[in-house]
Amino acid sequence: MCDTSNLALGAILGQRVGVGKSVHVIAYTSQTMDPTQQNYTTIEKELLAIVFSLDKFCAYLLGSKIVVFFDHAALKFLLKKPNTKLRLIRWLLLLQEFDIKIRDKNSVENSVADHLSRIGRESEPMPIREEFPNEQLLHITTPPPWFKHLSFHQRNRCYIKKNSEVMLNTTSGMILTYGYSSVIKCILEAEINSVFQLYHAAPRGRHYGSTQTTRKVLDCGLYWPTIFRDAYQFVSTCNKCQKAEMAITRRHEMPQQPILFCEVFDVWGIDFMGPFPVSNGYSYILLFVDYVSKLVEAIATKTNDAKVVVDFLKSNIFCRFGVPKVLISDQGSDFYNRAMSSLLHKYGVMHIVATGHHPQTNGQAEVFNREIKKTLQKMTNPSRKDWS
Repeated sequence: MCDTSNLALGAILGQRVGVGKSVHVIAYTSQTMDPTQQNYTTIEKELLAIVFSLDKFCAYLLGSKIVVFFDHAALKFLLKKPNTKLRLIRWLLLLQEFDIKIRDKNSVENSVADHLSRIGRESEPMPIREEFPNEQLLHITTPPPWFKHLSFHQRNRCYIKKNSEVMLNTTSGMILTYGYSSVIKCILEAEINSVFQLYHAAPRGRHYGSTQTTRKVLDCGLYWPTIFRDAYQFVSTCNKCQKAEMAITRRHEMPQQPILFCEVFDVWGIDFMGPFPVSNGYSYILLFVDYVSKLVEAIATKTNDAKVVVDFLKSNIFCRFGVPKVLISDQGSDFYNRAMSSLLHKYGVMHIVATGHHPQTNGQAEVFNREIKKTLQKMTNPSRKDWS
């Protein structure tokens, strides 16, 4: 449905499901004519409205059957007129791309398109309102600063006694305190980070601690209530300060020897515990611990000699868990002797002897020694003679 007036063009794109049913509107459009188009004749304006609507909705209409409703009956005969203006001939050539049929419809039934065609541009723009309601004049969305109460006292010329001295509060972010010579600027929350960047992280800041940084800020005449807490938080999150002050011990250094990669039951630690109070003839505990699975094998023994260790290796470790690759022990004569060396050499086991006064070499065995001792202390009688 299309219509035109002396000022504008109007069109409606709709779809009808069946004969005699209502039209479902898809889109509305209108356009104001320029001064040249306003000088067209009535029939030219009517045809211009059809050309405008087909160009506007070309994506929807191309390849479909189109029925154009218009309230100008003479337009139907224009398509059959042989001699006409070149502009109208050019428009008629554009219409031949569509499967179009024009039907007459009076302006009463075509009221919506007629209304769209009469919407034109306003010659005078809407005036700007320079007046605002009274309730919006003092409407503040941002929270007030922390020194708001100081501004109130200064406005009322109010003096507060503090530590037997007179303190005068002022506005606009400035406060006169402890006499009339010291002027301190009140800092807003949004400016705190930039202040610490200047007096701590900048080249002139030298990355001092929180106390020294706070002193520098106060000496420069800046203040806010939480300055000490904010300074501590800022310094504690400074990357350069944390890297420089972190104590690097030997524990954080790279290991001097490569880390040993092993399987279960490949590395065993061995150690003797005792002597304990004699219990059923036993005075010592021989302990074996696997470094990977943390499996512990322990047995009570009467002596702590090499024969006991060799017999336990053959009867319990080698035959049950296989021949290990490494055996770790201290420098005791019960582990570091000829019988032990010949047995380990026969089966191809590497014997690692801990450094003197350095029990961390056989750390797993020392850990389980401590755990077994704690367990025995809790479970035995006060006489300590029933531990076996």
